[in-house]
Amino acid sequence: MIQIKKEGILLKNTELPFENDSVLNPAILKDGNTVHMLYRAVRKGNYSTIGYCRFDGPLQLIQRNNTPLLIPFSDAESKGIEDARIVKIDDIYYITYTAYNGINALGTLVTSTDLLTFEHHGIIVPKFTFDEFKRLAECNNLVNAKYFRHVRHFKHNEEVFLWDKDVIFFPRKINGKLAFLHRIRPGIQLVLIDKLEDLTKEFWNQYFLHFNEHIILNPIGINHESGFIGGGCPPIETDLGWLLIYHGVFDTSEGYIYSAAAALLDINDPTKVIARLVDPLFAPELDYEKNGVVSNVVFPTGTALFEDTLYIYYGAADKCIACASLSLKALLQELLLNPIQHES
Repeated sequence: MIQIKKEGILLKNTELPFENDSVLNPAILKDGNTVHMLYRAVRKGNYSTIGYCRFDGPLQLIQRNNTPLLIPFSDAESKGIEDARIVKIDDIYYITYTAYNGINALGTLVTSTDLLTFEHHGIIVPKFTFDEFKRLAECNNLVNAKYFRHVRHFKHNEEVFLWDKDVIFFPRKINGKLAFLHRIRPGIQLVLIDKLEDLTKEFWNQYFLHFNEHIILNPIGINHESGFIGGGCPPIETDLGWLLIYHGVFDTSEGYIYSAAAALLDINDPTKVIARLVDPLFAPELDYEKNGVVSNVVFPTGTALFEDTLYIYYGAADKCIACASLSLKALLQELLLNPIQHES
């Protein structure tokens, strides 16, 4: 049995103009005893930038900037940048976030060597319409009908692209390749490339022609993720495999309920799922998780490991940032009790 400790709220909104509505969904990077947090800061009117703060150890706040670290850079980000994640590969920080222009929400990348200056790589996920995606993806396999639900909500004259969010890099190359997760709802997919320049239109054409081969996790139909799932925290390398903390969504008559979930992926072939929890890792229980801008949400986006204690940082009810902690060893043991059977 995994014992989860809710550590409480770590960060709330302030009166500063760039974060006077809410703070949520932080990217986390541990460096020695320091925890860097790049968080989504929302001003009134639902416009997001990325703020920065720093902790001594997992929980003690010691620095918080009074201006954003990252701001919208292009027309694709005209309505804000959201839900950053961060990893360090070799000597380069890879920071991904969702660019939002009021219609399209697409995964975007910036890199840095010092977290002070940034190189903008722009949108790295495909800019395909739903019809283009459907035409390619159904050439070889039937595709879950849920992939096409989202487009029904739009009645704009502007071009609507396939929403592709939760872009999360693995913290090292796998077999010499850069690897990242992304989420075309309702599942989680994997991309492996030699270099960023490989992400061309032709690459995505071939990717979608064999789309089902790139899906690593789909919703499994039980309550906490019967609606859809998405990437959460950057994968954690362990002796047993890549530990993936992700989010699952339960679609109820009163709205969505977002919970944290966990799976274990093969260390050399992360398309292979070794184990997966049947129940949520943790769910909205406390007032600050159940009541907020969007109620009933825990949305994990970053972790920090101190000895055997894994701290999971998350957005709570889209209003504030909180943390939960647990034993990494206990979580891995629990996962091994829930192995995935593969066809031989």
